[in-house]
Formats: sequence, C-alpha cells, structure tokens
Amino acid sequence: MRPGVVLAFDDERPQAQALAAALDVPWAEVTRHRFPDGELRLQLPPELPPTVLLLRGLHQPNDKLVEIVIAVPAARALGAREIALVSPYLAYMRQDIAFHPGEAVSQRHIAGLLARCVDALVTVDPHLHRIASLDEVMPGCRTRAVSAASLLGEWVAQQVPRPLLLGPDEESAQWVGEAGRLHGIEHAVCRKQRFGDHDVRVVLPDVDLAGRHVVLMDDVASTGRTLIEACTASLRAGAASVDVAVTHALFVGDALAELRRAGARHVWSTDAVPHVTSVVPLAGLLAEAVGQL
Repeated sequence: MRPGVVLAFDDERPQAQALAAALDVPWAEVTRHRFPDGELRLQLPPELPPTVLLLRGLHQPNDKLVEIVIAVPAARALGAREIALVSPYLAYMRQDIAFHPGEAVSQRHIAGLLARCVDALVTVDPHLHRIASLDEVMPGCRTRAVSAASLLGEWVAQQVPRPLLLGPDEESAQWVGEAGRLHGIEHAVCRKQRFGDHDVRVVLPDVDLAGRHVVLMDDVASTGRTLIEACTASLRAGAASVDVAVTHALFVGDALAELRRAGARHVWSTDAVPHVTSVVPLAGLLAEAVGQL
C-alpha cells in the first residue's frame, strides 16, 4: 500500500511525523474541538488523496474510537477511497471470551466495528490469546499485526550486560521467546496466579537469579501489578538488578511509580503508546507493515 498522506491527531504528532518520513509522504493533522457537553468536532484537510493512512492508537480507547468513527467517513467524503488505520495499541483485545452469562466479548465487537469502518489495519503486538490472528475477528479487512519483541530485545542487549529476559506470566512467553532467540539472550517465564485486577501472585521459574541482571519483558503494562510482583520476587531471589521493557506503556494511575518503588531500575517502552518511558521508536516497523498491505 502506498498512502498519499498520513492523518493524525496532535497528541501523536511526533509518531505521525516519523511514520510519514519513513513512508516518504506528507502528514496532516486532524484538529479537535470538544464542546462543553463532551461532543467532538473534527476538522480534516479539505481535500484528501485516494489512499489515506490514519494513525490513531487506542490507549484511552473510548474517546479515540469515537474519533475514528467520525474521521473515517469524513475522510471518504473528502476524497479518500481507501483508508488504512495504523493503531499501534489496539484496545479491547483482552476480553476474548464470555466468562459469565451475558458478558459482552469486547474483542469481537470492537474488531468488527473497525473492520466495517476501514479497509486495512496495522497494529503492534495485539493481545491475542484464544485466536490465531486478527483475520478471525476482522473479516473483510486486510490486517497486519507486527511484533516489537525484536526491537525491544535489541535495546535490552545494548543496555544490559548478559541479561536474563524474564516473562512475568505465561502469556508473555511469545514475546520473551522471540526476543531471546533473535538476540541470543537467555530467557525464562514466570507463572501468574490472578485473584483480581489488582491482586496477582507470581511464581518464579526454576532459574538461579542470584547476581543476575533481570529484564522483565511483556506486551502491555496497565496496572503494573504482575510486573511489580515479578520485580519484587526477582530481587528477593537475589537478582542484582531488575529492569522492565514493554511494548505498550499504559501504566494507569501511579503504576509506574509503584513499579519503581518495588525496585525496578529502568523502565523502557516503545512509542506505540506515547509515554515518558518511550525509547524504542516503531516508525520503521510500521512503515514496513504498511508497505506489505
């Protein structure tokens, strides 16, 4: 796919500029006005090329989903015939099954909404647990899901001497394993027991952590409870240091401060979610994925 322009909002301006530069196309801003009652007014460029790339990550998702739902048909009315959404963080992917009668399967419904809205979608490390790919929940929409594991692993290898990559739970095994194999880094995975959104227990793997430089790696940090538990357990087991590397740095509330209080030395993330910890840019990875659509 060769877009004619990258559209983005002001809070993702650096990411949009970097992506546009990687694709060698111009970028333009979608401006927003919020009325006192909470409604939005969006303003796009008055004329758009036939192929448009819309960059909108879905951290803090509810407002941003509304922005997409308004911006996409507006772009079509202004000349766009094909629209691809680049959403480095794709929200609502974790609720992939109904655990209780009547419970909405948010993954299926939000993915379906986006599939009906745009022609193609690119995302990074979506939290897919019980499905193999986004194609299963986004029929008729071309999708590319890429992983930042290699880039995070490369960063870790440059920053930490002889690190031990440690996944805080079983679901992190895919990212930890990929980063470890590609960069020759020893890796292992913890086992998590969850009792609630803020109540988790982490069981360390059967690996001697004494004197090791542990780097906890995961796809997303939200409340940070699993990372905090894994950090605390690693230091108690004798780790010389514990750093953290994640793809999506949500860190709601005081999660980042609590993680640092637990003993985390450095916290690194990609710019999939704009954050103070973002050190690994993804523009090149995203541009390559767009080219493969």
